Amino acid sequence: MTSDVSAQKTNLRTALLDWYDAHARSLAWRRPPGSVAPIDPYRVWLSEVMLQQTTTPHATPYFLSFTERWSTVRDLAAVEDADLMAAWAGLGYYARARNLLACARAVASLHDGRFPGTEAELLNLPGVGAYTAAAVAAIAFDQPANVVDGNVERVMARLFRVETPLPAAKPELKRLAAGLVTPDRAGDWPQALMDLGATVCRPGRPLCEACPLTAWCAAYQAGDPQAYPKKTPKAARPQRHGEVWVLTDAAGRVALVERPAKGLLGGMLGLPTSDWGADVAHERPLATDWEDAGTVEHVFTHFSLSLRVLTARAEGGDYVWRSREAATAALPTVFKKALKSA
Repeated sequence: MTSDVSAQKTNLRTALLDWYDAHARSLAWRRPPGSVAPIDPYRVWLSEVMLQQTTTPHATPYFLSFTERWSTVRDLAAVEDADLMAAWAGLGYYARARNLLACARAVASLHDGRFPGTEAELLNLPGVGAYTAAAVAAIAFDQPANVVDGNVERVMARLFRVETPLPAAKPELKRLAAGLVTPDRAGDWPQALMDLGATVCRPGRPLCEACPLTAWCAAYQAGDPQAYPKKTPKAARPQRHGEVWVLTDAAGRVALVERPAKGLLGGMLGLPTSDWGADVAHERPLATDWEDAGTVEHVFTHFSLSLRVLTARAEGGDYVWRSREAATAALPTVFKKALKSA
């Protein structure tokens, strides 16, 4: 690296870290900028898993609830699967919850309740991918690691005016981000980048007038930062249909079923439901008079779902019976919508 490029990198890092010192978000799992106080890797890991595919305002109450109920990774490792899945309900992407429990149990049993301190060791834990390993290594252990989420990708795409559209641009954006990583303030650096992307270098209209990096930003210099990152047009999301059956007994309890461990919403409690596919007739669980309670719509990552809600009275059967309040607390969002409709 030439001395001129090296100086630019140093100046860019200094500008962003100075900005972070003044404008860092106050988050439940974070220590203040520049702090050398120890931080619990459990809290960093838990927050990073929750924040995948989830916004910070949505994840924060879950983080606070989890750390109040299970203050250490050993506490979490001892939780029953069903209790964990119920506590996770509403965060979506339920495979993350299963991976969360598998990882907690591995740390408790194989590492004496202590998270390993290097990126390579963290990658060996179940359910821990490249992003999470890098984030925990950097933020919890102050190791220089290349932490690249959607916010960082957006900053890199604009900073270097990358013409390759996402998702094909991901390797290039990761390489560019790696070029800015140094051992200095290794934990603060990725958080500064993520905060910049979340609050200033936003999707849509970036707040360039508040950005500390405009002197180095190629997209800003060209006058078109909002055009980056380039994106490949998404294919139309397919539409699926089905029925969901709300069965209640004389006491007003709701019938629930445990969904198969693998597959969508795996291991969660749910309402009895048909397969979700073409809009065809469905075999219902009871031969009785069903009342139509309307239709609910829900969007998953890869498809949209339209569920017709039908209600009936039932007793016994191979169900988990819960009060309406307890059922609502335990159900994923799509089933909460159905229960509310009923």
